[in-house]
Amino acid sequence: MTIDNLKIPTVALGTWAWGDSGETGEGYFGSQLTQAGLEEVADKAHAAGFTLWDTALVYGMGRSEAVLGEVLKRYARDDYRLSTKFTPQAAATSDDPVADMLEQSLARLGTDYIDLYWIHNPADVARWTPHLIPLLRSGKVKHVGVSNHKLSEIELANQILGEAGFRVEAIQNHYSLLYRSSEDAGIMDYCRSRGIPFFAYMVLEQGALAGKYSPENPLPEGSSRAETYNGMLPQLKALTDKLASIGQKQGAAAPDVATAWAIAKGATPIIGVTKPNYIDGLVRATSMTLSSDDIAELEALADAANVNTRGWWEKEMQV
Repeated sequence: MTIDNLKIPTVALGTWAWGDSGETGEGYFGSQLTQAGLEEVADKAHAAGFTLWDTALVYGMGRSEAVLGEVLKRYARDDYRLSTKFTPQAAATSDDPVADMLEQSLARLGTDYIDLYWIHNPADVARWTPHLIPLLRSGKVKHVGVSNHKLSEIELANQILGEAGFRVEAIQNHYSLLYRSSEDAGIMDYCRSRGIPFFAYMVLEQGALAGKYSPENPLPEGSSRAETYNGMLPQLKALTDKLASIGQKQGAAAPDVATAWAIAKGATPIIGVTKPNYIDGLVRATSMTLSSDDIAELEALADAANVNTRGWWEKEMQV
């Protein structure tokens, strides 16, 4: 498989929040989602030309995949692309946990192949990476990537796949104005020099950079994103105000600018989509141009906020 076959979208559609049950404390987001609402999101996304959906078994332990599979039944399989993940930390103790987890994902998603399959979090790169090779050979997986791996782990995965005639075809890490560790650790340069797409998740920091939350209007009580971000909101105000003012000049909103920043940096942002109007924001973000001054000013304000948004599941990216 070569990267040429993996058409890289400007933006990918995230479904982490689709794993929420809607019950308080069940999941990260505290979202109230209905199938009809999500079908409307999907229809709008497809009409706008966004077709790569990103999920994982561990998003609601199968709920996100099952809901996404149900919603996508309305389209022909070659009208969309699926990205899902093997998570070593949730592996069974069977002979081939990677193949087993893939089969579960295929069943929930209602398909017989995955366009882009990831090893989600590094555990033991030498142990898990070889399991991807038979899946690539069988055609059940078209392309493979690694998520949350640091540079030395990416290189090792690439070497293991390379010996079988394959390679790491995509990287997916947490990357936002507030968390630029993949840049600092040389991972983005590595991707750029090898033509490997870099997918960025948590570009909006679970809504904290969307400009709609403030100390007066905090994130939803009882959600774990409230625990993480509500205490930071005072430090983020100057940055979210700047995102909003740049957006205003281009008929856009703060989250559109944060997304456009990631695109300008060479990333493909994975943006969580739970409401139809989020798709309008993605359309604006993909047609927006940020000046180098805008980018420098946003990054300076982000540095001045001096917050650490590294997730509990993420290791330091520095070597």
